[in-house]
Amino acid sequence: MSGTVGPVIVVVLSIISLWYIAAVILNAPFQQEMYERANRTEVPVTLFITDTLAQERPVLPAPHQVIIEIWETTVEKKITSKRSLIYHTGITLSSTLLGFLIGTTLGILLAIGIVHSRVLDKSLMPWVISSQTIPILAIAPMIIVVLNAIGISGLLPKAMISTYLSFFPVTVGMVKGLRSPEVIHMDLMHTYSASRIQTFWKLRLPYAVPYLFTSMKIGMAASLVGAIVGELPTGAVAGLGARLLAGSYYGQTVQIWSALLMAAFLAGALVALIGILEGVTLKRMGMAR
Repeated sequence: MSGTVGPVIVVVLSIISLWYIAAVILNAPFQQEMYERANRTEVPVTLFITDTLAQERPVLPAPHQVIIEIWETTVEKKITSKRSLIYHTGITLSSTLLGFLIGTTLGILLAIGIVHSRVLDKSLMPWVISSQTIPILAIAPMIIVVLNAIGISGLLPKAMISTYLSFFPVTVGMVKGLRSPEVIHMDLMHTYSASRIQTFWKLRLPYAVPYLFTSMKIGMAASLVGAIVGELPTGAVAGLGARLLAGSYYGQTVQIWSALLMAAFLAGALVALIGILEGVTLKRMGMAR
């Protein structure tokens, strides 16, 4: 319990316990109504709780119902099946990765320009910050409509929404990282008559690498959110966003929660992958053990 595993287990068990309690409380009114329709007045508490946690369309599904749904739609379904959660996860993953790649590249280029140009710093940086004040739910349909009007549809419009969310943390993080070298080190590069390019590759960029990976973790999570949001206004038939839409249309709360948990697992896996890449990179650079 003094390490990291014990506290994490305690937190997870606490969340699951609160989840079950909330499920019983929220599903109880409908279950009581069902008993009244069946003229069942005296029901044991244990049976009442069991029935509450076993409803077909509960207000809040119990954890075991969500786990069963995930199992049935992943293990027991073919990956190519449109009822497979893995199939829908793959659709969302493709938009996420493309948007993240474009957003990261754009963020790095913007950061380099802002750091090396006072004009861009004063003119562009405020707009970069202001862009994130616009709600993504408001701008997503506009992006979809505009791109469809010029003949661009499919994967790219959803990726552009992911790009919109992911470029900002990368830009801000890289600007902070590229400006992080100490003054004495910058003066030393000037003493060696190093050019801007040499200073960038040998001093600024190595300093910025830890900031870049931290920003990429945030950008990856934001990119996944953008991909899911991008699937909502298009009426998509595939993807985790489509699963959320279908579940809301037909009152399938278990399907909604299974898609949400799958999105959380996907985000955690992608962020963990970036963390592994960060550890390997920093170790090779001699910045971590």
